[in-house]
Amino acid sequence: MVEIIAHRGARSLAPENTLAAAMAGFKAGAHSWETDVSLTKDNQLVLFHDNTLGRCTNGGDHPLSDYSLEQVLKLDAGSHFQQTDPFSTIAAGKVGARDLEGFRGEKIPTLDQGLALTRQLNWKVNLELKDHGTEPEKFFLAQKTLEAVEKSEIDAQQVVISSFNHEWLEWVRTRTGQIKVQALVGDSMDKGLDFGDFSFEVYNVNAFMVTGPIMSMLKNKGKQVNLFTVNDPAMAKRFMEIGANGIITDFPQDIRT
Repeated sequence: MVEIIAHRGARSLAPENTLAAAMAGFKAGAHSWETDVSLTKDNQLVLFHDNTLGRCTNGGDHPLSDYSLEQVLKLDAGSHFQQTDPFSTIAAGKVGARDLEGFRGEKIPTLDQGLALTRQLNWKVNLELKDHGTEPEKFFLAQKTLEAVEKSEIDAQQVVISSFNHEWLEWVRTRTGQIKVQALVGDSMDKGLDFGDFSFEVYNVNAFMVTGPIMSMLKNKGKQVNLFTVNDPAMAKRFMEIGANGIITDFPQDIRT
């Protein structure tokens, strides 16, 4: 079975990385959701992608790391979705007025809230650890994430930890054998794909940098491959045909296995 993974929740249907986006992904039939773990000024863990607040909240172009958790939780992370219609789904009539009204005032979730919702839904989550260079000490974010997972009492099989920082993933592997890790590759088109020593079982790879030979090489090495971010159903189908194990998409409602 090819896994359909809702990228930052179903962010084509709801404000990204919010609990509303997670619920939209679940209702769309995704097998799991992917979200981003970042640090606030007071080193609390929240689900947010960017290192600045302006694209997804009313916080302006200020660093997330300048805001305490208390300040972050006062921000509006929902209204921007209606204002910007980032995937033109509102204009296309794919998001209802009632949903849009509910998004107003939607908050940036804490990691604890994201884990609690995933556990409540008996679902799965991929936690991408974001390296914004704001850690107070090496491996701090990885350690705090593992602590939050344990505290949540969620089944470890419902959680995946991923990152472009492969050193963090190595650290996670030495601390737990229950939570799977997935190495992200392809953050820059200029730098190409760097798989290192191929020590990870699962690679999440930039779909726009993958060729047939690259996919064949990874499969011949016994690797599982998830591809991001694939929003075109025809493209998703082609990737499935050449061996993709998972499709990470903003449109889980449109991608079918």
